[in-house]
Amino acid sequence: MSDQLTHIDEKGDVRMVDVSSKPDTERIAIAEGFIAMHQETLDLIVGGQAAKGDVLACARVAGVMGAKQTSSLIPMCHPLNITKAKIELRAVEAGERADGKVGIHVLSTCGVTGKTGIEMEALTGASIACLTIYDMCKAVDRGMEIMDIRLLKKDGGKSGLWMRDNERNED
Repeated sequence: MSDQLTHIDEKGDVRMVDVSSKPDTERIAIAEGFIAMHQETLDLIVGGQAAKGDVLACARVAGVMGAKQTSSLIPMCHPLNITKAKIELRAVEAGERADGKVGIHVLSTCGVTGKTGIEMEALTGASIACLTIYDMCKAVDRGMEIMDIRLLKKDGGKSGLWMRDNERNED
């Protein structure tokens, strides 16, 4: 684990990191999220019966749009020329999770050829997809719970490959 925060300068002030001298490399990040809900809500979504329309299609588009807007939302993120953004959604039924929760699993994959990583864009994509599902279904299930937003994988740049399940992670 690194012991230096890159967004803090020697005086303790926040700053955007200067990446101008770094080479462009291909970078990818994959993040996930989960939104838990009542079984009846999941049934409405999967059956295409939600009052606001196709929840899954809207959440996919919103997740991509969110990934593209990350630098507008997170103050120290660099604006990136994203080359790939994909949101995959899967219904999770009873018995699939150890905690017994049902809902929608979100997988967000983002890519870029650039000087800095794309982890925040992948995490934002997953978050916005979950928030969109909540927004579209809150009228029938205000108790939905957004959880498990986390980075699964990042690759590229100086630090190379990092995977959540890899015990050799150094950061």
